[in-house]
Amino acid sequence: MRAREPLDAEAILSATEDVLRRHGPAKATVVDVGRALGVSHAAVYKHFPSKTALREAVSRRWLNRDRDTLAAIARDTEIPPPQRLRRWLAALLVAKRAKAHDDPELFAAYKALVTEDSAAAVDHVADLLGQLETILTDGMTDGSLQRADPAETARAVFTATTRFHHPGLAGAWTEPGIDHELQVVCTLLLDGLRAARPTA
Repeated sequence: MRAREPLDAEAILSATEDVLRRHGPAKATVVDVGRALGVSHAAVYKHFPSKTALREAVSRRWLNRDRDTLAAIARDTEIPPPQRLRRWLAALLVAKRAKAHDDPELFAAYKALVTEDSAAAVDHVADLLGQLETILTDGMTDGSLQRADPAETARAVFTATTRFHHPGLAGAWTEPGIDHELQVVCTLLLDGLRAARPTA
């Protein structure tokens, strides 16, 4: 294959995704990526210093594809914060399930990164926690949710819903009733998070 012109980071990342889908994360190599691009693996290393760095960059780009949808829900002040929290958690499950089902090879690569506490995985979780914190802060500000530390509360909500987004538990995401189960958990969380109504 003839080399793409110019050989830039985006071209390398796209080729790497194709190679990962074809060979799987365990067997894909930088040599395979170079071959797909029609260049030597040394040319790839000029942009990414190691296979780990390349895999991190691919995972980061792949994860960011759903970011805008989730971030838009988190920032949508037209939706009351309690309903926004419920909608955001449901959208997170939908996005994660789609990735696991529609792109299993790249999902496997990301799953491996999670176990290694990679920068891409850590940053992804931090971004999700920041979105949760936005929703919770809005609820605490408008009085629909009880006042607390937004960052700590976001972490608690994220932990309480681990079953619905942690890649190690992806097998549960296609179980019958999983969406209803998430709604039940959301109701329990919101019952605990709602601000107490003043008594007469």
